[in-house]
Amino acid sequence: MEELFEKLNIKPKDLRLYTTAFSHSSYANEHKAKGDYERLEFLGDSVVDLAIADYLYSHNGVDEGEMTKVRASYVCENALYEYSTDLGLNKYIKVGHGEEKEGGQYKKAIVADIFEALIGAIYLDLGYATARRVVLNIIVPYIENPKITFFSDYKSSLQEYVQTEQKSVFYELVDEFGPAHDRTFKVVAKIDDMVYGIGIGGSKKEAEQEAAREALKKLAV
Repeated sequence: MEELFEKLNIKPKDLRLYTTAFSHSSYANEHKAKGDYERLEFLGDSVVDLAIADYLYSHNGVDEGEMTKVRASYVCENALYEYSTDLGLNKYIKVGHGEEKEGGQYKKAIVADIFEALIGAIYLDLGYATARRVVLNIIVPYIENPKITFFSDYKSSLQEYVQTEQKSVFYELVDEFGPAHDRTFKVVAKIDDMVYGIGIGGSKKEAEQEAAREALKKLAV
């Protein structure tokens, strides 16, 4: 995790907190660990909310309704998943063998939760000021970049884009794994037969949304 700490510009004191922050309940149960990331995620959720509310109040000069709308957009699951993915947090996630076979390290809910768990760990270890700095360093560039928007329906947004460019998009299921009752799907989004995005999810629709999100991200560059 040293590489991550350097990226975040922090010097941890209690490494056990960070180990817990990346431990899924399935891993904790298998290894009889003292805890998983869920309590830290609960704490981190509040820290992230406060840090972004503080930033919006100080910088935007807009009314409560607009601040609420903007904050919700940048702390939603799609946004948290994006932050985690860009930081490469999924490679630190520890899941049990069963969850690993089902692609647990790539599931949106888990990857999004890990971001908040990490912030919770930083808060407990290094205090609010450091946690706030980390949160703002990560999230503010997204807020200030007009090209980045966290949609609830990436497929519709991608469809609108390709229609404007007079192109076509379609989704192809390239892999699926896991037990019959809990399948994980891998889908690619193709625009004029070129792969622009890859998505993994617990359903084909979720995987398609993730593939569309990746495609939009690539097209926005």
